[in-house]
Amino acid sequence: MMLCFRQMQDPLSMGEDVPEYSSSNTKKARLQSMLSALLDDPVLSDVPKKPSLSDVDTLISLELGSAMRVTVVKMDNTSFGVAVLNSATVKDLKRAIEKKTNEMEQAKMGHRQISWRHVWANFCLSYHNNKLLDDNSLLQDFGIRNNSQVHFVSHVVSRESHKHSRRKKHRFFHGLRNRS
Repeated sequence: MMLCFRQMQDPLSMGEDVPEYSSSNTKKARLQSMLSALLDDPVLSDVPKKPSLSDVDTLISLELGSAMRVTVVKMDNTSFGVAVLNSATVKDLKRAIEKKTNEMEQAKMGHRQISWRHVWANFCLSYHNNKLLDDNSLLQDFGIRNNSQVHFVSHVVSRESHKHSRRKKHRFFHGLRNRS
């Protein structure tokens, strides 16, 4: 009776006599298998396969009401959801989108690198036809709340910002080559 009670208290202590069982690798493997079994539960479907502490913290905040779920609609009209804190900025939303997209691409196609610098240079997020261009702006300032939808849209850089000066320089030297 006492042995059964001891085993119920600490299931890992069952094999204390066997040195291989009590090794840290075996314990890690058991923990990993238990974690993957938990993550396969449909109730926990929004938890990433390899969650970080910040992922879990954001999901707990979502349940407590101090975070929001935002649906991101891509240009091909497919969508996915991300969770960010209520006090999140545009930059926080972009980072959440990058992380979620990288996870989806990893699961679908294996290792694939996306140039997010290129993405954000040519596309931006939009909410009710307002482009979210300032990374430091709060999402709440745009009226983004729980269950809001943001859209990817093309982003044309104005000439005043001189962001594409390298292309202008290239065209300039290309024009000089044609004159000679």
